[in-house]
Amino acid sequence: MSEARVDPRAVVHPNAKLGEDVDIGPFCVVGPDVTIGARTRLAAHVVIDGRVSLGADNVVAPFASLGGAPQDLKYAGEATSVTIGAANRFCEYVTVSRGTAAGGWITRIGDNNLFMAYAHIAHDADVGSRIVFANAATLAGHVEVGDDATVGAFSGVHQFCRIAKHAFVGGYSVVTQDALPWVLTVGNRAVSHGVNVVGLKRKGYPQETVDAIKRCYMTLFRSRMLLDEAVAKIEEESGSIPEIRYFLDFVKSSKRGVVR
Repeated sequence: MSEARVDPRAVVHPNAKLGEDVDIGPFCVVGPDVTIGARTRLAAHVVIDGRVSLGADNVVAPFASLGGAPQDLKYAGEATSVTIGAANRFCEYVTVSRGTAAGGWITRIGDNNLFMAYAHIAHDADVGSRIVFANAATLAGHVEVGDDATVGAFSGVHQFCRIAKHAFVGGYSVVTQDALPWVLTVGNRAVSHGVNVVGLKRKGYPQETVDAIKRCYMTLFRSRMLLDEAVAKIEEESGSIPEIRYFLDFVKSSKRGVVR
């Protein structure tokens, strides 16, 4: 175990809390209310400011900015925050805004995510784990993103929308409703293009689960049944399968409607 290594050209406030083996490169700026976990590495020109808790083993590339003030006209300087888990990778020019008083005071990010260059995570977002945000993927405020999702390059997600677990949002998409789990959501405006069968097989789902998800999707959105009737039919046939239970619960709990 060793102490944090801080390049002499960096500006780190003496009140910042640095874990063991933290490495801070030249021209970084770290504010007084920042906590950085063990073995996290900040390359050159990184800015971390505001109330930010950054977990262990994160890597932050040059010119990324974590914890900046929310881009919200209602923000009046409240002491809101960002909390980030472990083993995330923030590439060049990624921006993460802290929360707002109206949105719960906090922006949350989980573990093992990849944020490619120019991705933006807005105020009060709730981001899970093992998610890929491709170049310039952009979340508006209050967006929720479930574990293992993918948000494609140059895509924008409208405020208060949800991206389900295992959702796949294709590049250059504009998402204004909730994106379904295990489904390909693509376009401006985005529409669903069926179940992501290739992704399911790559992640090792058994064929019977893949088939059940396909039947669920087709019954809900291609059978011309009323939604309540379709949900009842699926619950009777496949409701005991955890993936189907999650799919149905996601659809039923949607406030903005789902992308069809």
